[in-house]
Amino acid sequence: MKLPKEGDFITIQSYKHDGSLHRTWRDTMVLKTTDNAVIGVNDHTLVTESDGRRWVTREPAIVYFHKKYWFNIIAMIRDNGVSYYCNLASPYVMDEEALKYIDYDLDVKVFADGEKRLLDVDEYEVHKEEMGYSSDIDFILKENVKILVDWINNGKGPFSEAYINIWYKRYLELENR
Repeated sequence: MKLPKEGDFITIQSYKHDGSLHRTWRDTMVLKTTDNAVIGVNDHTLVTESDGRRWVTREPAIVYFHKKYWFNIIAMIRDNGVSYYCNLASPYVMDEEALKYIDYDLDVKVFADGEKRLLDVDEYEVHKEEMGYSSDIDFILKENVKILVDWINNGKGPFSEAYINIWYKRYLELENR
C-alpha cells in the first residue's frame, strides 16, 4: 500500500482491544509521512463515535502517529496556547481504508500551562479485565507512559513549540493553495 502524501486526506479509525470500532475521524489532512510516522492536522473534522453520535473538532490540531511507540499525540492549537491529548494506543497500521490503531483507554492530558494529568485509569483497569489485556500489553503501555512523560518534560517532537509552529504553518500554506 502506498503512503499518503502531503495534502492528501485520510480517515483515522480507533478500535478497542476486542476489535470493536471506537471512533472515526474523517478527512484528516496529511502533512508528512515517513516509514515510521504520520503527521496530520484535524480542523473542524467530523468525528463519529461507536454509538453513532457525531461531532466536529473545534480547533486545529496537529496529530502524530508512530509505528514503534504505543501512543499517539493530538496537539490542540487554542487561543490560550497548545494543549495536548495523548492516547496510549497500539502503533498504527495503514491500509486502503484508514490509519488504524487500538485505543488502550489511558490518556495523558497536558494543559497549556504545562500541567499534566493521567486520565481514565479506572476505565483502563475495567477494560483490562473485560477484554483480557495481557501482562505484556500492560507492561508495554506502562513503559510507554514513561516515554511519553519524558517527551513532554523534555519538549521532544510534538511537545516542542518549534514543531507545532512548523506543522501549523505548513497546514495553513496547504489550506490556502
